[in-house]
Amino acid sequence: MGKIIALCISKKKGTAKKTVPSIKAIAEHGLEDDAHAGPWHRQVSLLAHEKIEDFRNRGAIVSYGCFGENIVADGIDFAALPVGTRLACSDVLLEITQIGKECHDRCQIYHSMGECIMPTQGVFARVLRGGVLNTNDDLRVITGE
Repeated sequence: MGKIIALCISKKKGTAKKTVPSIKAIAEHGLEDDAHAGPWHRQVSLLAHEKIEDFRNRGAIVSYGCFGENIVADGIDFAALPVGTRLACSDVLLEITQIGKECHDRCQIYHSMGECIMPTQGVFARVLRGGVLNTNDDLRVITGE
């Protein structure tokens, strides 16, 4: 089981996301008011808190949302989970649809550090069941449903 450390959204694609204390997840759409929401397979992005901390320990100056991630959680290695894995938090049910992504345009983080963790550690999901997500909520890895 993990714990949500940060929730992040942005109005425009390609920009850092801002943290919010809670957010509404909408089934088959994504997170309310987030630029990446819509009827596709990458409605929500997730990144492990531990991976961000490791990157910070190597000298990166990054805050939550800098990688474009929506959910930062402690205690779950998202990149180690297979596509199809489901994650539950309160009423919300997510399904992992993609692990990592190709980074066509090198971001500012890449230019300052020589790498970015989102292409290898970022995970994408779609919202199967909506509800409200809050910072400090428990996030569980589940099978089937």
